Amino acid sequence: MHHFHAVVWIDHREAKIFHVGLTGTDQLDLHPTFETRHIHHKANEIGSGHIHEDKGLMKDVADAVSDAGEILIIGPAQAKTELATYLREHTHIGSRIVGVEAVDHPTDGQIVAYAKKHFKIGTLRGDAPASR
Repeated sequence: MHHFHAVVWIDHREAKIFHVGLTGTDQLDLHPTFETRHIHHKANEIGSGHIHEDKGLMKDVADAVSDAGEILIIGPAQAKTELATYLREHTHIGSRIVGVEAVDHPTDGQIVAYAKKHFKIGTLRGDAPASR
């Protein structure tokens, strides 16, 4: 099933991709190719202590949303902005990004509801209550 809208929830451990439309939702879960571990930065050590994006995961996400007309990227921390930067700099679909927003750790249902509200899916013009 093809849907025009896609939402990606991403952090450094996984990416959840939902293609949403009036006729339903398709979901794909992707994981990085490296094993994620907690990193603690100590004084006098080289490096920031942050996990950097997995280019393989970024490419897999790009492939998964390549047919979407509009892409919303959400998630905690910096993975969402790293994905947006990757899509803008390394693919032809960066111009389809319509938003990059902070969203903590919602359930799958909450991600879909967030996307439908953002894309105004399921709200028909005649659905507004009549004023009296």
